[in-house]
Amino acid sequence: YRQMKNIFKENHYDIVSCHTPFGAFTTRLAFKKCKVENTQMVYMCHGFHFYKGAPILNWLLFYPVEKYLAKYTDDLITINSEDYERAKKKFQTRVHYVHGVGMDADKFNFEMTNRERTNYRRKLGLKKEDFVMIFPAELSKPKRHKWLIKTLNHLLKTDSRYKVLLPGKDSLNGEAQGLIDKYNLNDQIKLLGFRTDIPQLLKISDLAISSSNREGLPVNIMEAMYCELPIVATYCRGNRDLVEDGKNGFVVGTNDSQEFCNRIIYYFKTMDDSKALLKKYDRENIKPFLVNEVIKEIMKVYGE
Repeated sequence: YRQMKNIFKENHYDIVSCHTPFGAFTTRLAFKKCKVENTQMVYMCHGFHFYKGAPILNWLLFYPVEKYLAKYTDDLITINSEDYERAKKKFQTRVHYVHGVGMDADKFNFEMTNRERTNYRRKLGLKKEDFVMIFPAELSKPKRHKWLIKTLNHLLKTDSRYKVLLPGKDSLNGEAQGLIDKYNLNDQIKLLGFRTDIPQLLKISDLAISSSNREGLPVNIMEAMYCELPIVATYCRGNRDLVEDGKNGFVVGTNDSQEFCNRIIYYFKTMDDSKALLKKYDRENIKPFLVNEVIKEIMKVYGE
């Protein structure tokens, strides 16, 4: 806070751009204290900590602060419909909606032959006939990997072809692996750690899944859409902005374990037909979320 005040006192900026609740809190508080003039304050929110279903403590702590500091924000950029509607209705500032942070399609513009796909699977201990689910995300409480493992426990034991890939840094201190050991699922759930080959992992998978209880606007879902994967995701902010129930996937209650498994079984049984239906839908509907399009939206805000 003191450092930000000194920066504002010593320099003049035409625009100050801040991101994330904590970074934006410190910056805007210092900005207000210094009474900076002729400078535009822009805050791009990647997902408020208060949302439908959030703990009451989040509402008590974060909502009043965001509402108060909105008065010292010239432009607030939101990336999902829930945040946009609430901010537009409750906050005293100009509110904009853009389609996320932008997905880089170039990383996914390559083809894999059936042979390459089979070989890539083999390196991960997967067979050609396996039904591979993937959830690329940091292992964390908001992503609810522990809930996911518990939910899939019985389903995975009904058929050995069910496999789950979980690439991502482990911020659960080994708790997810502990559950996998407890349920004896090491052959079917693979914690891959941080990976740089997410495009390849998506292209060898059959289904994208998400167990999050909150998102801003999840890039992993966008990437799955671009790769024409069906999606089974929990009905939380962000997920429901991208997954249209019954079209490019299914969204289910955030604690509805049975329905989550039922939707997976549906795709397991109808995979070939489902992929054919998805092909045109996903490529058309993902276009606004591509990075080049999002940059245009953001630059329009700055241009104004």
